[in-house]
Amino acid sequence: MSYEAPHKAVILARGLGSRMRKEAEGVDLSAEQSKAADAGVKAMISVGRPFLDHVITAIADAGFTDICLVIGPEHDMIRDYYDNVEKQRVSISYAVQEEPLGTANAVLAAEEFAGDDRVLVINSDNYYPTAALELLQDVPGSALVGFTRGGMLTKSNIAPERIAAFALATADSEGNLDELVEKPEPATIERLGDDAVISMNCWLCTPAIFAAAKAIPMSARGEYEITDAVRRAIDDGDPYAVVRADEGVLDMSNRGDIASVVEALGDREARL
Repeated sequence: MSYEAPHKAVILARGLGSRMRKEAEGVDLSAEQSKAADAGVKAMISVGRPFLDHVITAIADAGFTDICLVIGPEHDMIRDYYDNVEKQRVSISYAVQEEPLGTANAVLAAEEFAGDDRVLVINSDNYYPTAALELLQDVPGSALVGFTRGGMLTKSNIAPERIAAFALATADSEGNLDELVEKPEPATIERLGDDAVISMNCWLCTPAIFAAAKAIPMSARGEYEITDAVRRAIDDGDPYAVVRADEGVLDMSNRGDIASVVEALGDREARL
């Protein structure tokens, strides 16, 4: 099946923000930042404007302008803000994930929004650079954006020891996803070699992801994981191209990340 260039994006903003809620010694936040951090709503942490404004700006620059925010029933802070903020380039809708049952379950909440189109699926607490997202415009089907280790080490705000624990992906001879190993051991990292890329949960999914998400069992963590849904979709005949990006991703996981995100974004303009 052929698809038009992708323009829809699903941003997963349902997380409980447990790490962000925790106090961090030596981290001073503004009253506005503290309010969002205490609520665990990482996407709404102010970096001049809410962090999610910058996430949306980057994906809009890459051609994704129809956006669905997957939120929880309690996330009035997100809905109230985006219902009222000025939007010139994007349309924003919402899908409610009633319970925090994992990333695959969150994607399922956006099935009606996706319809018969492909969707970009990303985290709300990561800033993915436009240069990486633009690479997806020429992909014919499903894909994973894999970030090089060099790009992550030099262009992200994430400490090397944290990067070493991220999922690694390899491609087969046709350029499609072969292995995806989460929390790889040192021996596995060595076996996969320098060609392995880092997965930061940046996916382009055909509608096949929804049948896959409904078919997978709960993981050992008691959640339905998007990685398991992707593996199931591949097994069912929907290959995922691995798109290599020599870029870095900004991470907003805990209070200690805020200052480095502010510094990395600098005076970058957010334009929705």
